[in-house]
Amino acid sequence: MDDLRTLFSCIDHTTLNSTDTESSVEQFCQETLRMCETVDEKVAAVCVYPPFVAKAAEVLKGSGIAVAAVACGFPSGQMPLRLKLEEVKYVLDQGASEVDMVISRGDVVEGNLVKVFDEIAAVREYCFSQKLKVIIETGELKTEANITAASQTAIAAGADFIKTSTGKIPVGATIEAAEIMLKVLTNNIEISKKTIGFKASGGISTIEQAMEYADLTRLLMGEQCFNKQYFRIGASRLTSKVFELLKQKN
Repeated sequence: MDDLRTLFSCIDHTTLNSTDTESSVEQFCQETLRMCETVDEKVAAVCVYPPFVAKAAEVLKGSGIAVAAVACGFPSGQMPLRLKLEEVKYVLDQGASEVDMVISRGDVVEGNLVKVFDEIAAVREYCFSQKLKVIIETGELKTEANITAASQTAIAAGADFIKTSTGKIPVGATIEAAEIMLKVLTNNIEISKKTIGFKASGGISTIEQAMEYADLTRLLMGEQCFNKQYFRIGASRLTSKVFELLKQKN
């Protein structure tokens, strides 16, 4: 029961549909609030596209639930840096307290890691104290070497979290890729004594799947990292499943 409640509190409840509208996002946030009030537990954040940040911030104001926005040309990342930074500034001005940015995966594959670092570092400067989650899109990076390099670069550039996937490509989160990322995070703790968070996202729709990622995080990073400060699950369908089980057990 405690694990299930903690899992619920680590969810970034997400709506990233091409058919999202201001009214649908308002309804989504209201439903999120009702779920949280019913089980007396809050999800970590609601994650939306940039045009809907202001509405989400309005509905969730004072709830203790963060507003996260995807940015930097999500999901492809194919946008000039100047425009990426303008998008980040926009979502922060609209009320986002967390930014889920995508990187230029082609640059990772070609070995242009300095460019990737500079891009992330520039976004980090804009974010100040707001949480920055860097999506490395493991399904496109494919190899252990690429996933490791992207994870290390994101951490060095100032990421608060490294995240598996946008959820917009055929191969989203996998346990294999998560293990590579978590080993990088564990090594970083040993070297720098600083803990960076891990976010699993992309096709995680069952409680069993979500707990696999939670258990792997606890195994490699320690039990103390199973909380929303260091562990997140990006989900849409999962949230209601955890909610229903919690409601039954309350």
